[in-house]
Amino acid sequence: MVIVASGTARSSAAPAGGGVGPLLRAWRERRKVSQLELALRADSSARHISFVETGRSRPSEEMVLRLAEHLDVPVRERNALLLAAGYAPRYPKTPLDDPALDALREGLERLLHGYEPYPALVVDATYDVVTANRGITMLLEGVPESLLVPPLNAMRLTLHPEGLAPRIRNLREWRGHLLAQMERQIALHRSQALRALYEEVAAYPVPEEGPVDEPADPVAYFALPMRIEHEGRILSFVSSISTFNTPMDVTVAELAIETFLPADPATAKYLHSMVG
Repeated sequence: MVIVASGTARSSAAPAGGGVGPLLRAWRERRKVSQLELALRADSSARHISFVETGRSRPSEEMVLRLAEHLDVPVRERNALLLAAGYAPRYPKTPLDDPALDALREGLERLLHGYEPYPALVVDATYDVVTANRGITMLLEGVPESLLVPPLNAMRLTLHPEGLAPRIRNLREWRGHLLAQMERQIALHRSQALRALYEEVAAYPVPEEGPVDEPADPVAYFALPMRIEHEGRILSFVSSISTFNTPMDVTVAELAIETFLPADPATAKYLHSMVG
C-alpha cells in the first residue's frame, strides 16, 4: 500500500444572502423537479414548497433535511442549506488523518491491498489522490517528478501531455469519457474547484495523430477500456467507481474508490506475472 497524499475536500460556492429559499429552488431546478413533484416526495404541499422558496415560510430543520434528501443534495451542501435556514450544520467534516477515521483508513488500505496486482486508488471530490496501491504505482512509472508532487491529482496525471496521456493508445476516447464524467459531476455539484480542474485538463493539447489502436486480438469489451502502454505491452483496463452509502460525514461522502479491472486475459496474466 502506498499512501500518496492526505486530501482535503474543498469548499463549494453557495449563493450569498436570501435565506434558504433561493438555495432550495436552485437545487430543485437543477434536478428538474417541479414544486408539486417535490411536495409529493416530501409529504408536503406545492403551496408550502412555494412559500419556503419565496421566503414566506421558514422550514423546520427536519423539512430542510427532508427536501435535501429528496433533491439528492450533497452532504456538504446540506450543511449550507441548514446554515441558510438558521440551523447548525448536521454533518461534520472530519480530517482524514483524524483518529476518528482510523477504521475507515485501515479498511480502505485493506481493500486496495487486496485488489492487487490490479490498480486501485481513492480520490476526493476534486480527484486528489488520497491513497493508491502498487498497481497504480506501476502505471505511473516514467511520469516526471514535477507531476508527482503531492497532492497528486488523478485527472491531471492521466490527461497531462507529460503524464499518462502519451501512453494511452485510445486517448481521445478515454479523454472524452473522463471529461464527460467531470461534466456530470459539475452539473450535480456547485464546486468552483472542480470546474477549475475541468477547465485546466480540458485545455491540455491533444495530439492530432497518435498511435493507431488496433489490438492484435480484437476483444469484445464489455465497457470502454483504457488501453495503456507499459514496457512495450498494451494493457487494457475498465474502471469502476464506488462511493459510501448514506455517509454522515462530509469527508467520507466525497471519497470515491476507483478500481481498474483487466479487460482481457493478457492484461490479467501480465499483472499477475509482475508479482509472481
